[in-house]
Amino acid sequence: MSGQNNLGVNDQQLLRNSSYINGSWQSAGTYFSVTNPANGTQLIQVINADIETAELAVEAAKNALALWSATPANERAKLMRNWFDLMMAHQDDLGRILTFEQGKPLAEAKGEIAYGAAFIEWFAEEGKRVYGDTIPAPANDKRIIVLKQPVGVVASITPWNFPNAMIARKAAAALAAGCTFVVRPATQTPLSALAMAELAERAGIPAGVFNVVVGDDAKGIGKVLTQHPDIAKFTFTGSTATGKKLISQCATTVKKVSMELGGNAPFIVFDDADIDAAVQGAITSKYRNAGQTCVCTNRILVQQSILDTFTKKFTEAAAKLTVGDGQLAGVDIGPMISKAAVNDVQQLVQKSIAAGANLALGGAQHQAGECFYQPTVLTQVTNDMPVAANEIFGPVSPIIAFKQEADAIAMANDTEYGLAAYFYARDIGRIWRVAEQLNYGMVGINEGIISNAAAPFGGVKQSGNGREGSKYGLDDYLEIKYLCLGGLDR
Repeated sequence: MSGQNNLGVNDQQLLRNSSYINGSWQSAGTYFSVTNPANGTQLIQVINADIETAELAVEAAKNALALWSATPANERAKLMRNWFDLMMAHQDDLGRILTFEQGKPLAEAKGEIAYGAAFIEWFAEEGKRVYGDTIPAPANDKRIIVLKQPVGVVASITPWNFPNAMIARKAAAALAAGCTFVVRPATQTPLSALAMAELAERAGIPAGVFNVVVGDDAKGIGKVLTQHPDIAKFTFTGSTATGKKLISQCATTVKKVSMELGGNAPFIVFDDADIDAAVQGAITSKYRNAGQTCVCTNRILVQQSILDTFTKKFTEAAAKLTVGDGQLAGVDIGPMISKAAVNDVQQLVQKSIAAGANLALGGAQHQAGECFYQPTVLTQVTNDMPVAANEIFGPVSPIIAFKQEADAIAMANDTEYGLAAYFYARDIGRIWRVAEQLNYGMVGINEGIISNAAAPFGGVKQSGNGREGSKYGLDDYLEIKYLCLGGLDR
């Protein structure tokens, strides 16, 4: 294995450096480097997959489909349960790998491993409950039956911010439904995906059912995964701009698609809220993973009568957050994924200050290194400033004042995105009114962390389509087949 660093991982077989296709590790090709965003050091060199490698993965998934889809659901569930058990048994190693390649604090990384594994556990059981239907027929000599069958080969492209969980919640649903799966993980964070493949093999998942293609030819591999005629469904998590391009490519073969795209989550604090609880909820929602999550708080809307109190408490709490290498104990915020990401955030902050925002905290690169950014709070922000109109994807909190409930709802909905929203209130009438009027796929009420395997994750508007997790999460991986039986009176 070229250029390998053991990363302090106990089970060295989890550190893989090549694509996993049809149950085998690919061994030829050029290399690209995976680096630690906390310090820029090279972690490992990974064999760079090309278009032909991606096509081999699709072929492997196609060849494995018939056997896997015919495998009884309870047998698939047993193998998936093995996979879940192995992920949890290796949680420490998987968390360490994730932190080294992605940067988030180790405790948070281990939490992601458990979160991702929970989808495998959930769908292992849910796959046993793919029920059909019978429908009253229009005549006595006919019967109408509805079956649900796996859609076929599924391809996916996943991002760097949750390199384990974004794969797990897609692959788990696909495999449980009887589909086979090909994924291209982000080149910044391929090691978590490859470790998952190693454990899938140990779990007994048959060759060709779960395939990982790691390569930096995003355009070329992306075309294979979106346009190959043997792929029936494509699923993507990433930016809205990229999602639109991928959807258009999928249209050439009319693939089934599901998209989990960008967000601009409002966090509304009404004057009847528990302010201390709201502060803690906002801190947790905003600053986990250095603000690099699609559902994290992007805009904090606070009712005018409690603005000063909330702002003071929130700013004090943000100032106490510890920034540093995610491997170190006590760190709350790790590095951003790259220096370019830091620069993007800094530009949003500077443009907003130039437009009239007030810098209450932070506002610059952190002394920990070039990929670190200070926890930042901006006040006197308006809803049209760059930090409010754009997805920040960094540890920056714009605080916006509002007067009336209707104003907050209008401001919250004034975006092309509709993934997640949050609000804190106690009045039961207000809770129902606001929850129903917020144009978002998910709403957290007096809660800043809302995602779990039992709940449907997904958005509306330009935040995508489809749902991941929950009993609804299998639907995107199933096709409905209608059977009409005639001649039954003879």
